[in-house]
Amino acid sequence: MRPRSFDYRAPWWLPGGNAQTLWAALASRRHFGPAPRWQRSRWTTPDGDFIDVDQAKHASAPEAPLLVLFHGLEGSSASQYAVAFADFAAAHGIAYAVPHFRGCSGELNLGPRAYHSGDFAEIDWMLRRFAEEHPGRPLIAVGVSLGGNALMRWAGETGAAAAQQVRAIASVCSPLDLAAGGHAIGRGFNRLVYTRVFMRSMVPKALKKLAQHPGLFEREALLAARDLYEFDNLFTAPLHGFRDTADYWARASAKPVLQDIRVPALALNARNDPFVPAQSLPTLQDAGHYVTLWQPEQGGHVGFPVSHGALGLPGHVRAMPEAVGNWLLAHL
Repeated sequence: MRPRSFDYRAPWWLPGGNAQTLWAALASRRHFGPAPRWQRSRWTTPDGDFIDVDQAKHASAPEAPLLVLFHGLEGSSASQYAVAFADFAAAHGIAYAVPHFRGCSGELNLGPRAYHSGDFAEIDWMLRRFAEEHPGRPLIAVGVSLGGNALMRWAGETGAAAAQQVRAIASVCSPLDLAAGGHAIGRGFNRLVYTRVFMRSMVPKALKKLAQHPGLFEREALLAARDLYEFDNLFTAPLHGFRDTADYWARASAKPVLQDIRVPALALNARNDPFVPAQSLPTLQDAGHYVTLWQPEQGGHVGFPVSHGALGLPGHVRAMPEAVGNWLLAHL
């Protein structure tokens, strides 16, 4: 039976979106079976760069579906949600892969660019490559945070042709309105904690990119950047063909193209997500016929920790992958 919703309730000892976000990322149990083992492949991109793809080594039948996960900002196959989805895939006997956006696999990519929230062309060629390499497997895909916005943007841009690549897609805690999310993460507690975490990873990588390609941007200006708005203005936007941050956030957001999606799509967003203001979430009128909206009151940003229930021991994050994964499988 197709899941109708995700009726998530946070543990009493984790009140609020920040607690649910941080605990899930830092202290949660990610898997019930063995930890995932990965086989890494390097793919050459159409422009001569590369990405690294981790495919889980657990057993699956040759005709079993392939679940592809697109990670979030500065994420990887080691992110808690990626491991939890690997555990779901192993338990259900389906194949599973995590393609890393450029520069996110532990090795800097070659070209004078990185990755961004609206890179639907990158999503398109990745999914086409998966389809070519696994012709007997139906594809389903999930994107988390940044990866989910890019995936939904791809589905909206591609329209009816998306069904030639995938059977169904899902986004989890994605800032489908990038401006609303970008401004939210630059204020108050978010600026003090989350912004610092992201900048601590992104700025050194940008400086290495500058060493690869001298003159790409102004070094001192980047070192003076204190939030994602300033970083995107100096690095992400100009390197990927946008005029500035405002242009990038406007043109890369998936919310304006949800009506154009023509493949079953799920958008899961907690209403207490500190990164994604509840008032910015899509409504039924925004979503269109093919898009299902799950908007539980709690969960934080890719949190959804569980302390009891059918899935077992306290403190796990398997409930969200179980709900989202079963929704995807129901559309095969």
